[in-house]
Amino acid sequence: MAFTKQAILAGAAMLLALGAAAAQDVKIGFIVKQPEEPWFQDEWKFAQAAAKEKGFTLVEIGAEDGEKVQAAIDNLGAQGAQGFVICTPDVKLGPGIVAKAAANDLKVMTVDDRLMDNAGQPIETVPHMGISATKIGETVGQGIVDEIKKRGWDMAKVGAIKVSYDQLPTAVDRVAGATSVLEKSGFPAANIFNAPQAKTDTEAALNAATTVVNAHPDIQHWVAVGLNDEAVLGAVRATEGVGIPAANVIGVGIGGAESAINEFKKPTDTGFFGTVIISPKRHGYETASNMYDWIANGREPDKLILTSGELATRADYAKVRKDLGIE
Repeated sequence: MAFTKQAILAGAAMLLALGAAAAQDVKIGFIVKQPEEPWFQDEWKFAQAAAKEKGFTLVEIGAEDGEKVQAAIDNLGAQGAQGFVICTPDVKLGPGIVAKAAANDLKVMTVDDRLMDNAGQPIETVPHMGISATKIGETVGQGIVDEIKKRGWDMAKVGAIKVSYDQLPTAVDRVAGATSVLEKSGFPAANIFNAPQAKTDTEAALNAATTVVNAHPDIQHWVAVGLNDEAVLGAVRATEGVGIPAANVIGVGIGGAESAINEFKKPTDTGFFGTVIISPKRHGYETASNMYDWIANGREPDKLILTSGELATRADYAKVRKDLGIE
């Protein structure tokens, strides 16, 4: 009986050891389009937490254009990786990414931005975790509407700066979600002014928004929406540049990035009223975990997983971040 018990224990120990060895043999890439941005750095951080917990190797790669994406996938193949998670710099690279992954015998899952085929349709065979862009935008719009009412503004006299980046479907959906709520709440469509930005950063948004506010010097109250925090911060800086008081501006961004938190930490209020925080925790930890489970256990992730966000303001951003697992 003792021998049998020892044998069982030894067998169990061997199975655990084999499981650990198998986990160590799993190598997963995590490719992002803008590695310098805090959002993607946080995704990597949470993906590394999954790697540490489950015992696999995570390879972080920044790939800002199509050529670097192709090279990154080949590099992962040469390293003996079995799969990768990617936020592509261009959704139109979809067919090429799928083909390159297949050529290297790599499983692929996308995060944040979904791959498109040659007809501009989502590649539904590739598992994807993304943000419900329309709902995020609607949360932005509702936050602005509520604050307009709280301040007692006359919507007919308020202007909206719509910082747009139509090259990215996510940006289109976010902005459309926000403006749709504004209009349904009685905001005049004629008072929503398009400010197309050349890039998705604060400087480009500032340049685009400045053109709008300069063209409408009669408007004294402004709201601002856009793809991300940087877009709305650019619009806020534009209103500051023409001398519009912070109390006359309501900008609500998306992301809860460091730039937004720094704005909240300023000693006095600015026109940047709030941000819809989208947690990178699920996007990093869960996609990496899902990819590991797919490789190690054959459990393919759901084809479409959508996450949402929560409005945070200067008054409650710390609590919101904690609730979302960011702090």
